[in-house]
Amino acid sequence: MLAAMLAAFVVNVLLGLPLFVCLLLAALTGFLFVDPALIPRMLPQQMFAGIDAFSLMAIPLFILAGNLMNAAGLTPRLIDLAKALVGHLKGGLGYVNVVSSVFFAGVNGSAVADTSALGSLLVPAMKKEGYSKAYAAGLTAGSSLIGPIIPPSIFMILYASLTNTSVGDLFLAGVIPGLILGLAFMIMNGVYAHRANLQVTGRKPSLGGILVALYRSAPALMAPFIIVAGIVFGFVTPTESGALIVAYAAILGLVTRNLNWQGIRQAVAETVRLTSAIFMIIAASAVVSWLLAFGQVPSQFSVLLEPFADSPTLTLLLLSLITFVTGMLMEEVSALMLLTPVFVPVAMQAGVDPVHLGIVITMNITIALITPPMGACVFVAAAVSKVELSMMFRSIWPFVLVAMCTLVLLILMPQLTLFLPNLLE
Repeated sequence: MLAAMLAAFVVNVLLGLPLFVCLLLAALTGFLFVDPALIPRMLPQQMFAGIDAFSLMAIPLFILAGNLMNAAGLTPRLIDLAKALVGHLKGGLGYVNVVSSVFFAGVNGSAVADTSALGSLLVPAMKKEGYSKAYAAGLTAGSSLIGPIIPPSIFMILYASLTNTSVGDLFLAGVIPGLILGLAFMIMNGVYAHRANLQVTGRKPSLGGILVALYRSAPALMAPFIIVAGIVFGFVTPTESGALIVAYAAILGLVTRNLNWQGIRQAVAETVRLTSAIFMIIAASAVVSWLLAFGQVPSQFSVLLEPFADSPTLTLLLLSLITFVTGMLMEEVSALMLLTPVFVPVAMQAGVDPVHLGIVITMNITIALITPPMGACVFVAAAVSKVELSMMFRSIWPFVLVAMCTLVLLILMPQLTLFLPNLLE
């Protein structure tokens, strides 16, 4: 059954069908092996059950909040703050790119949106400073991976809905890994700047200039603190936090007069488009997950990895390898929805902390965003930077390697992930 479902999925992907259709056709193939008579009853039931979770309501709210902040023109302010902090260093715009991604992560948590917004603004400027266009596009795509790791994170919300893990703990656990990933890309940029002998183009800002930039960007920087603090201290649920941050973004945009009704309509329309795509994939993935559970695939997988059950580290490395290969061939949300129910029993048997597992899976799924041939951020970076896709595919691998090294570090040192959640227990 599993082989037939996989073959059906791959064939339909190659035919160019929408991803949720590919998943549903793979599910229909599975039903042929189980019992075709179950299709009218179980297929719609599992589809609706897959999206019938209160915590999933946070997804459109966080997406809308990010779109409203973008429409309110807060992105340039965050970039200005990054320039004030690190723009005067050798290879300054590369550092600005990474630091802006860290700031931008707390606004909407979308790697694709980060790549699109920062790529169109920074890649041309980086090219003028002496960076190769391929490297500038690759750094933009690579640093955008920070977005889904530093809260808020759609991937973490999905993982929490599947495993009943605390969203607040996951959000806290993502802070240090996100900062480490940003530091890794900054080190990479520093090496590149010295090898390419880039010149210092910016002046060291005065303390007053930094304070002005910080003051102008402070409203946007407050967003992640409102989200995390509200959830962690129990003032609001993740869904209520999403509603709160939408209200905050709308009021902020209207007070500063940078958000008009046209911007609101565009933000809502983009949110509806993206949310619809995500929820259709979730619904279709739920059917496939039910079939896999019905066919006892998770238990068979557990038996396969039983020799490694005594080593949490080795188990996580093997699961990461499987996720890496899967992410190269499958869209990220569907990969998360399909792999998580299979991986969790194996990891729990090996003694892996569920929060740590959530961060490792999130990091794996996020890396897939820049991994050819399916990485969405690779295509966006190539488009906004006007780099040939074949060149982008070749130049992205050093950034994939840096992200993978960061992932291995987090696997080997789980305390980096669990420090903040344990601190605030």
